[in-house]
Amino acid sequence: MDYVIRPLTAKDEPILWEMLYQALQTNEEHAAPSPDIVRRPEFARFVENWGETGDAGFVAHDSREENHVLGAVWCRSCLTQNSNPPELAFTVTSGHRRRGIGAALLTQWVRANPQQSIVSLRVSPTSPAIRLYERFGFRVAAQSENSVTMQRE
Repeated sequence: MDYVIRPLTAKDEPILWEMLYQALQTNEEHAAPSPDIVRRPEFARFVENWGETGDAGFVAHDSREENHVLGAVWCRSCLTQNSNPPELAFTVTSGHRRRGIGAALLTQWVRANPQQSIVSLRVSPTSPAIRLYERFGFRVAAQSENSVTMQRE
């Protein structure tokens, strides 16, 4: 499948809500969560009012159909400095994984944000994406039964 990667804009907030929901559906052993889960504050902070200063990211879509979104990578407050590293949000939609789309999205984000020396992300401890993140310089910073926090410096 041919795809295009483009920068996210403020108009892409609806896409990010869907991508956030896709990212939360990581465990195939359990039923999909309610779509309303993305409105919980701990998740909504990744998307709500997208397009503010410091928001940066990319979306991949089918080259023939822009509405057919394949994945996205985004970060809030990437341009501001505070005590906590910004968290990177990332997903490739089910059925399109393991086709190089994730690597292409991460490559685009890293190249576009060379000033961002520290960034973190959370992932399921059983996720095969851990190997992908490690290829991009992420290392395990903390681990619990339900999640792994990886950090790239």
